[in-house]
Amino acid sequence: MSCRPLSSRAGRHTRANPVTLLITSLQNPRVKDVVALRDHRERLRSGLMRVEGYEELEFALASGARPQSLFFCPELFKNREQARLIEAARHLGSELIEVSQRVFEKMAYRDNPDGWLAILPALAASLTDLRLGPSPMVVVAEAVEKPGNLGAMLRTADAAGVDALIASAPLTDWSNPNIVRSSKGALFCVPVATADNGTTLAWLRSHAIRIVAATPQATTTYTEADLRGPIAIAVGSEKHGLSQEWLDAADVRVRIPMSGRVNSLNVATAAALLIYEAVRQRSSSS
Repeated sequence: MSCRPLSSRAGRHTRANPVTLLITSLQNPRVKDVVALRDHRERLRSGLMRVEGYEELEFALASGARPQSLFFCPELFKNREQARLIEAARHLGSELIEVSQRVFEKMAYRDNPDGWLAILPALAASLTDLRLGPSPMVVVAEAVEKPGNLGAMLRTADAAGVDALIASAPLTDWSNPNIVRSSKGALFCVPVATADNGTTLAWLRSHAIRIVAATPQATTTYTEADLRGPIAIAVGSEKHGLSQEWLDAADVRVRIPMSGRVNSLNVATAAALLIYEAVRQRSSSS
């Protein structure tokens, strides 16, 4: 999935490019609809997600996303050049909605909003949608609870060239605003999928992908394991780690050596160490 920022050639918002709506009332139904998308059940019901922030939207559009609606507040823009995003959205057929600062601050999820928020169709997150190369590296996050950790894993996966990030037995959805925010746009650069454990394991086996399970109880350190070839790096929940189902299915179990009193690393940090060890080994063997 390509994620290059938009070209600066896009035009600016002008009178020749009028907005569709101007909203100044906090009671407007459209405002309430945007706020409602903070809720997991409403995102599932509507099939929609909200993406807030200029950088995040820039990556979303660059990846091919087509916002249904773009809400913006010029008073909050960081600089005038950002207004080119309005023209880019207009060319994609998005509804353009200017709102007052008071209205935007009500809709915003983050502190110190920058005046940009779009409503998009929820991401396709099926295993069947994933397209893999000849020697794929995928990451499986089983029952990871904190959206911020999934967002951090997406950033690492994007930087390292991971083929896909799969949420197995997920406790949240990829459209969670905290994942969108913490991924800094990487959500739109890394292919993602969601499935239960059994379906994910069957899919990995059908693609001849070895499973590397991270667990403190392993005897093999992650630098000793062979992480070349098609692999799935599997990490578990923050509290309990990987389930026995994943440990039993693993082709190899690995641990990260630790000398401190705390018996586990943050799951996103652990995933990053394993991912970059795999990158190192693959680079050395090429």
